[in-house]
Amino acid sequence: MRKNKESHGCKVKVSECQSVRVSQIFLVMFLCVGVLIACGCVKKEIKNVNSQGSGIICFGDSITLGYGVEKGEDYPSLLGKKVDMPVINAGIDGDTTVDGMLRIKAEVLDKNPMLVLIEFGGNDFLRKVPKETTLENLRKMIDMCHEKGAMVALVDISAGMFFKEYRGEYAKICRQKNVIFVPSILNGIITNPMLKSDFFHPNVKGYQVVCERIYKKIEPYLRENKETRL
Repeated sequence: MRKNKESHGCKVKVSECQSVRVSQIFLVMFLCVGVLIACGCVKKEIKNVNSQGSGIICFGDSITLGYGVEKGEDYPSLLGKKVDMPVINAGIDGDTTVDGMLRIKAEVLDKNPMLVLIEFGGNDFLRKVPKETTLENLRKMIDMCHEKGAMVALVDISAGMFFKEYRGEYAKICRQKNVIFVPSILNGIITNPMLKSDFFHPNVKGYQVVCERIYKKIEPYLRENKETRL
């Protein structure tokens, strides 16, 4: 009888050990997935990733236009050399989201893009456009692009303390709308005289950095879209 009791006790301990081990495995798996997501190693679901539109439209203000450099040195032109499709520069110096809303139909929607990069906000901030107006205009732009069947990437120009109160709001919009988020493209640029042409705008080298940051974020979805067309 004693042996049976000991044997039963051993079985209980083994069972308890197995349960603990299974729990530990699930915990490790959960933590690994969390780390991958935090590092950006897991792609998020993006709306209209199977878009059948044509090319990329970079829609924004002076940062998109390429203020401070020659034509062809702006980030949309540089991006066009890295992707196997047309890239249109639809940036206008000084534009706010209010201005963008007025020209989005003719300059973006009517061209049936596959992907739209939206980069606005800096002039809204400088001209004291209410933040909620800026955010609501961005939401409307995104919805309009989605309705046309295009993917969207929202480009954030925050850098350190500059524009920081918008950074979290932009990220939130991207989560809610299933949009690619391109954060802090000017980080380390507006504080480095070697990378900018004036107080705020990048120079040739600066726009090369901006291009690389944007390309890194959109490339996985461009590849996925290409696969849907095969």
